[in-house]
Amino acid sequence: AFECYSKAAKQGNVKAQYNLGVCYAIGGGVTKDPVQAAEWSARAAEQGFAAAQYNLGYFYRNGEGVEKDPKKAAMWYEKAAEQGFAEAQYELGECYYYGNGIEENNEEAVKWYRKAAEKDVANAQCMLGECYYYGYGVEVNNEEAVKWFRKAAEQDVAKAQNLLGDCYCYGYGVEPNNEESAKWYEKAANQGNTKAQYSLGRCYRNGTGKRKDLAEAVKWYEKAAEGGNADAQNSLGYCYEVGEGVTEDLAKAAKWYRESAENGNEVAQCNFGLCYEYGKGIKKDLAEAAVWYDESAEHGYARAQFKIGLFYDKGYGVAQNKEEAAKWYRKAADQGDADAQCNLGYCYKTGDGVTKDPVRAVELYRKAADQGNASAQNNLGYCYKNGEGVEKNSAKAVEWYRKSAENGNAFAQYNLGLCYEYGTGVTLSKATAAEWYRKAADQGDADAQYKLGVFYENGYGVIKDEAQAMQWYKKAAEQGNESAKNAIDRMQSSGMGAAVAAGAAAATVGLLWKILRG
Repeated sequence: AFECYSKAAKQGNVKAQYNLGVCYAIGGGVTKDPVQAAEWSARAAEQGFAAAQYNLGYFYRNGEGVEKDPKKAAMWYEKAAEQGFAEAQYELGECYYYGNGIEENNEEAVKWYRKAAEKDVANAQCMLGECYYYGYGVEVNNEEAVKWFRKAAEQDVAKAQNLLGDCYCYGYGVEPNNEESAKWYEKAANQGNTKAQYSLGRCYRNGTGKRKDLAEAVKWYEKAAEGGNADAQNSLGYCYEVGEGVTEDLAKAAKWYRESAENGNEVAQCNFGLCYEYGKGIKKDLAEAAVWYDESAEHGYARAQFKIGLFYDKGYGVAQNKEEAAKWYRKAADQGDADAQCNLGYCYKTGDGVTKDPVRAVELYRKAADQGNASAQNNLGYCYKNGEGVEKNSAKAVEWYRKSAENGNAFAQYNLGLCYEYGTGVTLSKATAAEWYRKAADQGDADAQYKLGVFYENGYGVIKDEAQAMQWYKKAAEQGNESAKNAIDRMQSSGMGAAVAAGAAAATVGLLWKILRG
């Protein structure tokens, strides 16, 4: 066949010239020769042979047998496309979509994708669906997107299968259906599509469309992670961090967080920062933690914005800078991060990095408190107790202290104990006060430990027990509580059981209402 094509081609037969170009391109009956392939394709293309024009466009796009030239590639694709050559229509759509060799134009891309898609070119169907999905060159129309994704997916285009899985997962253009979603993810995943592999891993992890199987989730995360998928790398890092589906391995967790972070995943950047902050799987280094928090924060990740704000606030790994702290707290707070809202509120209370504004502090505390942030709930209680930024209201103070205390906040438990001890906003009850002091004391709060010592020494709300009193005084004293140290000296110098009246007097001195950050 090669000899026949060669003879006819040299006599000017356009089809033979095209076929001869193909022979040289694939090595059919002759040694493979890209230069000869391009030369004979060009002869046929210049005579208007569409298939040759398409091939010549391919050669110029990839630099095979000719110098790479995107403009000439687009030109030859266009000539073939205008003759109705379906594959060239798809490639011309690609040129317009990505701006390769021609000015980017999504409307033109859609026009040529549609022509090719209607001729059953699977990749064109996928891209036309994508245009409808994202609104590139057309109005968003999820139903149309699903129609074209399905056509391409049924022709085994992995990208279309993955996107069809997304549509079923999130209910875009179809009723949500976890089983259908997982089915299409699996088809794409088995073809090596890393996005689908990651999504299939999520299906197994969450039990959506697949029976929950953490080990199987890890298997698919690993496939996607090894293929460079940043989301999967982050998820795999988490699995190793907490021992989910694999044996806990903090070094491997840090490794995968790093891979994902270096691939630009802002969540992983924050997680990798946490590894450095706490020395999880890697040597503790606050300066490195700050670097990764800052990187993630610059990408807009709220949790990292809070963390870098905290680092500037405290001077962890960076020079202390209250203005920078407030700036980052604000960015995170604006995204609804409750800890940042609480800390920014504290900045407004104290005037750290911002102009002091108790009213604004209360607004921020309330936003965080309404999200269940225990620190903000306590601080809001403090504001009501003391009339800072809001009208003084002891009953409201108790309400917020209680919310925080029930959420396990030791400061609020101590504050609520004070309310019950002195009847502030509630009916006085030393027994209830003792209960709340104990909760705070058990969490290591030195002031609550001292209070509990006073209660046991004097029998306030508990059965009098000087040994217990001494025990709690010692716990508080070990944390530097001066009142507890004085109480120990008094009891030891006077003998256990003496100076009860003095102890009672000491219990009423120097009330400390506690406020804290998130």
